[in-house]
Amino acid sequence: MPKLKMEPTRWMYPRPTLLVGANVNGKANFMTVGGGGVADAGPPMVGVPIRHFQYTLKGILENMTFSVNTPSVDQVKETDYCGIISGSKVDKAKVCGFDVFYGDLQTAPMISQCPFSLECKVVHILNLGTHAFVIGEVKATYISDDCLTDGKPDIRKIRPMVFNLEASDYST
Repeated sequence: MPKLKMEPTRWMYPRPTLLVGANVNGKANFMTVGGGGVADAGPPMVGVPIRHFQYTLKGILENMTFSVNTPSVDQVKETDYCGIISGSKVDKAKVCGFDVFYGDLQTAPMISQCPFSLECKVVHILNLGTHAFVIGEVKATYISDDCLTDGKPDIRKIRPMVFNLEASDYST
C-alpha cells in the first residue's frame, strides 16, 4: 500500500504515558509526560521532554534528580489530573492519593501505586525550542512484584498507557 507524504510532524508511536516526579521547594510534584524513552543502554539512561515553563522542571534543575513512573490503565484519572493541573497551585500527590517514596537519591519522588518506577540522576539537559530534553542515568529500578514473570518485567501485567497526541487521550 502506498504511503502518503505529509509535512514534518511530531507524531511518533507508541508514546508512553509517564508521570515524571521531582521535589520542588522540598515537596513532591508529578507531571504527565506523553513521550520519552531510552536514551542509552550502558549505563542505562532515559530521556523525557519537558516544556521550559513547567513547574516540575524547576525541581529537576533544583536537585538534578527526577523519577519516571509508569502508571497503569487503572490510573487514567490521576494521570490526566497531573497533566492538567500545575503543582504550583496544589499538592498533586495529596489530591491524587499517591503514596510517595524515595530511593537512595532522596530527591526523586516515586509513586508506590505505579507498577514501575525509575530513579534518575540528571546527566544532561538539552534546551530545545519549546522543550528541555532531560536525560537521566537510571540509578535504581522499582517494580511491583506482581508485575514480574520469571523475574522480569511483564508489560501485560504492568498494563501501561500510550498517549494519543492528536486526540489528547490515552490508549491501552
